Amino acid sequence: MTFNPRLDQLSDYPFQRLAALLDDLPTPPGGGLVMSIGEPQHAAPALIGDTIAATGGWNRYPPIAGTPDYRAAVAGWASRRYGLPDGMVDPARHVLPAAGTREALYMIGQVAVAADPAARAPLAIMPNPFYQVYLGAAVMNGAEPLMLPAGPDTGFLPDVAALPREVLDRAAMVFFCSPANPQGAVAPLETWIELVRLARAHGFLLIADECYSEIWRSAPPPGALDACRELGGSLDNVLVFNSLSKRSSAAGLRSGVVIGDAAVIARFSRLRSYAAAGTPLPLLAAAAALWADEAHVDDNRARYQAKMDAADRILGPVLGRERVAPEGGFFLWLDVGDGEAMTRRLWAEAGIKVLPGRYLTRDEADGSNAGARYIRIALVHDQPVVEDALTRIAALLAAG
Repeated sequence: MTFNPRLDQLSDYPFQRLAALLDDLPTPPGGGLVMSIGEPQHAAPALIGDTIAATGGWNRYPPIAGTPDYRAAVAGWASRRYGLPDGMVDPARHVLPAAGTREALYMIGQVAVAADPAARAPLAIMPNPFYQVYLGAAVMNGAEPLMLPAGPDTGFLPDVAALPREVLDRAAMVFFCSPANPQGAVAPLETWIELVRLARAHGFLLIADECYSEIWRSAPPPGALDACRELGGSLDNVLVFNSLSKRSSAAGLRSGVVIGDAAVIARFSRLRSYAAAGTPLPLLAAAAALWADEAHVDDNRARYQAKMDAADRILGPVLGRERVAPEGGFFLWLDVGDGEAMTRRLWAEAGIKVLPGRYLTRDEADGSNAGARYIRIALVHDQPVVEDALTRIAALLAAG
């Protein structure tokens, strides 16, 4: 039997690597506290269960394109959130549901990458650190991944505009995440406008991963749809990926959405007719209700804002700075010198599981890895649990 050799170019997933790193350490009393994964622990809105209970359709195959009500709810949310003119997002042409964004981000590579065996492989440009699915979407479709540093020197965002013209001309797709995972950095509107212009000038697909767009500290982060509005309203060369996992604490609903270029949406829908399962009708109804409601999102955001404030208050004095938590998302991205060593210490001595930054980054050609100094901490638990964990982390960091 033979296998696809491209699979060998993918490293183990971060949480597999984490399990191996901690395998020889005893499990802390009580099982320990998991802060390594961005899985929201806030209670999901009651709206989900109420809507599902009141909706039929379990005996019907759901349409890949979703229902008119679902698409209208998403288009309505996008228009309100980004101040879009009427009709800029057409529910029938610009919106497509997905089973969360992970599978959609992976599968879009099959639409965007047109590999030619007689030519150099097209590029898939992405930040470093990065969401691992970006790499899978590139490698498994024959694209060459190009990692752009996204550390303190670049404001924790990749500098796509600094790439030479010939590099941008080779790009099939550019992944850009804001608020960034794991750093929490927020791209200004000017950056998004520049990215959209580059996508159209060089013919690549801009993949805007905005799953953390509704979790912010002081102001709503701008996004790719803002840039499209400012450039006249066209969605050409742009796809925005978002979901209800973070916004609505509904990771188990597996409800993501893709908004953007009508021609790409049409081709993506054709692919998904072959390769994906449609979202069940009761779940589409629940998703539509969530996209139409902001009260639960405001409450959810306030909870994260309080935990970010606590991170500043508890860890700030130890790390010697006033601000520790980022502007967006719910992760802390902390420079601790040696991320793997600190991860082991936190598990062994404090009973807290975090994720080494090395597992979210790829080594440079010289073997160096800027992410190796960091750990990622997910502030997904309730306030008292998070504050207790931050206090234990602060004590360990203070000990050196």
